[in-house]
Amino acid sequence: MKLGDLAQIVRSKNAGPFELTFDLIFPDPETFRRVRNSGVITKELVARLYGLPSEHVLHLVFVPAARAIKATIVRPVPSGSVGDTDVYGAQQHAPWLDVEVPLPESQDEEVEE
Repeated sequence: MKLGDLAQIVRSKNAGPFELTFDLIFPDPETFRRVRNSGVITKELVARLYGLPSEHVLHLVFVPAARAIKATIVRPVPSGSVGDTDVYGAQQHAPWLDVEVPLPESQDEEVEE
């Protein structure tokens, strides 16, 4: 399934003038666990989605209590500088929507929180 179909919220925003952050929030704990356990969401994936070296993926955090995944990257262009097309960083989430997440047939595959 596509991540855009699984997540309740997929958004991006500035995390200061030099960073972008992405929030993926899922409708229930089971969907969050299944996406997390799929192993698809990695720093390497984030780097590939945004054409960045993996060291520019600053954070990738799984937050079970919030049913959320949060990633932060170095902005390719500082907010508000020449060449910036999205000063608020609010339109940068689209690459996440088409990420394919293979979900297991069985829901028995759980990893401790």
